[in-house]
Order: sequence, then structure tokens, then C-alpha cells
Amino acid sequence: MSTSARIQFFGLWDRECGQSHGLPGTLVPMPVAAIVLAAGASRRLGHPKQLLMHGDETMIERAIRLANEAGVAPVIAVLGAYHDLIREAVRLSNFTPVINSAWNEGISTSIRTGLGALLASDPQTPGALILACDQPRLSAEHLSAMLDVFCAQAAPSIVASAYQGVLGIPAVFPREVFAELHALRGDKGARLLLMQPPCPLVALPFPGGEIDIDRPADMAHLE
Repeated sequence: MSTSARIQFFGLWDRECGQSHGLPGTLVPMPVAAIVLAAGASRRLGHPKQLLMHGDETMIERAIRLANEAGVAPVIAVLGAYHDLIREAVRLSNFTPVINSAWNEGISTSIRTGLGALLASDPQTPGALILACDQPRLSAEHLSAMLDVFCAQAAPSIVASAYQGVLGIPAVFPREVFAELHALRGDKGARLLLMQPPCPLVALPFPGGEIDIDRPADMAHLE
């Protein structure tokens, strides 16, 4: 089956996600986990984007809050550069910080660090929502809609955000492709799997998803 034939575009679905636990016909809801990628050095911006203010909260606090509001658990934040400064500044308690000591070797190391922490704490999780902390148009409603679509699939599927003709994060990956995520190397992020998905992929439109905070001029989007 070609990659394009496996990509579908959907709107909203009703969430009905569960896994069998022993008794035939018994489904116990199991929440998808979240991995917030926040280990970068923000070199093009010149200072930590994780600590930029968006309203009355920092960008990383906002990403953690949105993930929690969408109903994922646990929420794991992967830190690297400036991790001491970020941990001191974050005022939330509903997340698990993990340190990626190899953050300067590329975003793939943060994905592996987050997956390792997730599988150590919840080896039976049905999937992982991977998101960044630099998309100011992101909402809990979009994340929740992604989880609805993910849980509605009959077979393990990736649910990706679609914006400006590309697929990107936030994206939800089923545990069946964790090995492929773990195999990423260097600065190749999850988008590589979205371009060549190892399983069916569903695309969910994310208006404004192309806006991120990467350079000083981008900070106008936070006003």
C-alpha cells in the first residue's frame, strides 16, 4: 500500500479508547501519555524559548497545561539546555521532568529520552503524544481532538497535525511504532516517520500550526 493511500483527513470523533484487561469483553480506558520536547538551546532566538511568556505563563508551562487539559497521562517534559533554569522557573507539579544530557546531538535524543522515561513509568501505554512548546496557536481542543481520532481507529495508527501542506507535530504515535521512533538519530525528528509512516496515518488540520517561535521576529506572535 502506498504512503499516500494510507493517509486520511478527519474532523472530530468521539473518544472511546481502551484495552482489554483479562476479562473477555472488558475494556479499561488507558490514557495516552505526552512527551513535551523542550531540550533545545534556542540558538536562533538567543535565549530560552521555553521561558518566553505567553499571556501569564511561560511557553513550557503552557504546553504542559494544554497536555493535561487534553487528558493525557503522564506528561513528561524532556529538558536539556538551561534545564536548571527551567526547572526553577516552572510553577507546575503535574508533569515529570527528565533530563536529556545529549540534547546537543539532535532532537532524536530527546524523543528517545522521553520514550525511555515513559516506558519505565507506564510500559502498557497505548501511545504517546509528542509535542513541542513553541507553537503559540496550539490548543487543548486540538490535542483532545487528536486523541479522539487516535482512539477511534480500528488498527494502530499515527495521528498527525496538518498545516501549510505538511504533516508535523503535535502527533500521536501508537506503541507499535515506538521502536521506529527510538531508532531515529541526529536531528531527525518525528516528521521523518510522518513522511514515511510505518502504519496507517490520519491527518488532522491544525490552523496556525506552522507558526512557531524560532527567531526574534517570531515573538510578535506572542503579543
